[in-house]
Amino acid sequence: MQYKNKRDVLIVGGGTAGWMTAAALSRFLDPEHFRIRLVESDAIGTVGVGEATIPHIRQFNDMLGIDENEFMRATNATYKLGIQFHGWGDKDSSYVHPFGLCGHDINGVDFHHYWLRLHAEGKARSFGDYSFAVQAALAGKFDYPVSSSDGPRGEYGYAFHLDATLYAKFLRDYALARDVQRIEGKVVDTELNTSSGAIAAIKLDSGERLMAEIFVDCSGFRSLLLGQTLNVSYESWRHWLPCDRAVAVACEKVSAPHPYTQAFAHECGWRWRIPLTTRTGNGLVYQSQGMSDDEAASRLLAELDGPALGDPRVIRFETGKRDQCWAHNCIAIGLSSGFLEPLESTSIYLIQVAIQKLLEFFPGHEGVGVEREVYNSQMNLEYDRVRDFLILHYWLNRRDDSAFWRTCSAMELPESLTEKVNLFRTCGHVEQYRQGLFMPASWLAVYLGQGLIPERYDSRVNVPALADVERYLERVHKGCVAELRHLPSHAEALTKIKMGAAAYPPSSLSLYGTKL
Repeated sequence: MQYKNKRDVLIVGGGTAGWMTAAALSRFLDPEHFRIRLVESDAIGTVGVGEATIPHIRQFNDMLGIDENEFMRATNATYKLGIQFHGWGDKDSSYVHPFGLCGHDINGVDFHHYWLRLHAEGKARSFGDYSFAVQAALAGKFDYPVSSSDGPRGEYGYAFHLDATLYAKFLRDYALARDVQRIEGKVVDTELNTSSGAIAAIKLDSGERLMAEIFVDCSGFRSLLLGQTLNVSYESWRHWLPCDRAVAVACEKVSAPHPYTQAFAHECGWRWRIPLTTRTGNGLVYQSQGMSDDEAASRLLAELDGPALGDPRVIRFETGKRDQCWAHNCIAIGLSSGFLEPLESTSIYLIQVAIQKLLEFFPGHEGVGVEREVYNSQMNLEYDRVRDFLILHYWLNRRDDSAFWRTCSAMELPESLTEKVNLFRTCGHVEQYRQGLFMPASWLAVYLGQGLIPERYDSRVNVPALADVERYLERVHKGCVAELRHLPSHAEALTKIKMGAAAYPPSSLSLYGTKL
């Protein structure tokens, strides 16, 4: 194949970030004008623990034309309706952050204000009792949302638990079938253009020298190009998100998988459990100042619900991001641009949104201009808003059983989060924004799930008689319960996938996150 006069894009690193990037670029960049290559080394491992996703992944797969059933079979995937948090309010508390709404606004007033009125009177159920996604998750049931429904069957979304290594392999096959060239090798040196400061070429351990117009850094925590070569500094968020270690191990599947992720708080961090069709993914996130690696590994092994399938693997990290995700002719995607712990399953989302923004602001023949500045601004905002949402979980805890949680609850919040919290605490209003992840339903799940009850609610909810409000909320709850009777179990839904009999709906993100 001749590549004369084609623009060269070189992706450094494979894994989930590299192959997601390669797949998307091969789908949307004209092969008549672009050559896409990816360099990776089989000798270098990947982190490979990002096995829980949010609904946006469905849009990514849809835009690539991927069949959802085929994708699920290839990645040993299960469905996910939300995340269950144990011990994040007080030590014995539990709530679910669902992919869906909780009730409807009435006369232009958000549902949660009516719930707050009943709660003040001691007459409200748990907030999650009015969410169909929460109730379906806890009942171990799943079916596709019905977009035409005017009841609770149209008020939720779903995502997946998947094997991230198998997902990367699946996308690798997709990309290679679309003329992406894979090059085996380890990067040992990088050359800069002496006049512009941009990356000119990389050199592999084989001695091969690879030039490109655009370099995409998917080299993981090492950040070979953006961090090490271009010296883009790293902004640490350790003072807000103090955990700096994770230990991970898979175990045998011993029961039918839940349609939700679990996050169990412990005295020095938290533990995840992610159910796949063939195994269960487990990990323990902690602060090394308060827990040793050996102690964390022993603690994790003791909490497994099945025999371990290997030895626990320690992952060291520092939460934060690069000051720029795009510098000169290099765009960092994935861990090379920043890291936020997987508390809300946002790792693959941040890869996805970076890819989509790269396609949106892809530089022209004339070189990089204002698009780089806009890209960096928008990616910074994405990271900041996910960061704030994660901080909220730690800061809102009411635990007094360890110095770790007491320090978290006493931390000084970023100004952007302080404004949101004060607004909700004062009058129950949830700030909305157009760009960035997490809709009001998500903020409400954490605010109320971890016990932040506003000082007052919207005065308009006092107009209806209390008995009428109580009857309406009870109808919402009973409507969820009635619809649940018609839902198959999660295990039955997965059997349909295995048999190739499931007919999934088009992707819709309106209930959970902003459009990408």
